[in-house]
Amino acid sequence: MKKISNLTIFTLLLVSSLTIMVGTVIAPSLSGIVEHTNFSLSPSWLITLPSLGVVIFAPLIGRLLPKFGNFKLLCLGLVPYGILGVIGAFITNDYLLIVDRFLLGGATVAIQVSVTAFIAELFTGEKRLKMIAWQVMSIEFGGVVFLALGGVLGQIDWQYPFYIYLTAIVCLILVLKALPKSDPKIENEAIVIATKKNSKLKVQLIFLGALLAMMLFFVGFVTLPLYLPETFSFSASETGFLMAFISLITIVVASQMPKTVKLLGEGKTVTVGFLFFMLGYTVLAMAINVPLLILAAVFIGVGFGLTIPLLSHMMVEVSTPQNQGKNLSLLSMGIFGGQFLSTFIEYVSTNYTAVYSVSASLALIIAVVMYYRFQKLSKE
Repeated sequence: MKKISNLTIFTLLLVSSLTIMVGTVIAPSLSGIVEHTNFSLSPSWLITLPSLGVVIFAPLIGRLLPKFGNFKLLCLGLVPYGILGVIGAFITNDYLLIVDRFLLGGATVAIQVSVTAFIAELFTGEKRLKMIAWQVMSIEFGGVVFLALGGVLGQIDWQYPFYIYLTAIVCLILVLKALPKSDPKIENEAIVIATKKNSKLKVQLIFLGALLAMMLFFVGFVTLPLYLPETFSFSASETGFLMAFISLITIVVASQMPKTVKLLGEGKTVTVGFLFFMLGYTVLAMAINVPLLILAAVFIGVGFGLTIPLLSHMMVEVSTPQNQGKNLSLLSMGIFGGQFLSTFIEYVSTNYTAVYSVSASLALIIAVVMYYRFQKLSKE
């Protein structure tokens, strides 16, 4: 494997951060957008529609990856991402805006699949695991930065947060300069791993794990903005700080995740991650003061840091050149599908204690199932 430049690594990480901002960047100015565009439908659709677009377009992108290659697909994703993102500031028709946000999800999955494929092909073994951990760290850090920037710009003018999508053009310039134009040859390592009989079962298990881990993680992000002001009289800024703290914990834990995998192994690490989700929502259900909220935030951040980056690495490891596009698109469907499913948590109950209790119970059940299934797969 030839030496990878720091500019290449920076480019991959910066491009990865675009996936988190697709929905969140306009969240702080959502009320202003609705007011000035007279948006008559549910405002939350403007945030969640890109995730739905990812889920719908993912199978198509998976088929296009082996045909176009990483470089072309990434470029084809960045261009519409920037254009579709920024023109949202000038669309006043409700249905055109919905279509725009939905198509933005298609551009997003092209970016996510191709940049992960680049990481899979440029790095191997422990370096690949470390790079994927960095990728998740950059996504979470980008979420904090872009959310804060969107809030600052939104206070100036409701349209300004849309201009952040033009970051994709900066990324395109860096991609043209720093990433290889032709896909490098893939070593036989992945092929040997993926020819095992249990590879299909493992892919399905990884997909399910990513879907459920992201759903559990986003339950907090969907409910906390309402729960904290209502129960603890948090201000908007205090709520934002606590949610940003969760992302900060995720960044720290993801950086140490490869060491945890060395100690426990992959299956047990994923199981521990879900157990931390269980602890986080158990504490939230019983929280009566701010210290307990902080403890819950730590547990939830640890849960995410031990699951999603590792599951992403596992999906890469189990893939071959022939099915890499399909598997990575399936991973994207799991990650963004989990985000989208979390929006329906409000149908569980209007009582947040019940919601968090159900989430904790679900996390425990998932942990037990994951442990059993990974143990079984390792013996086959």
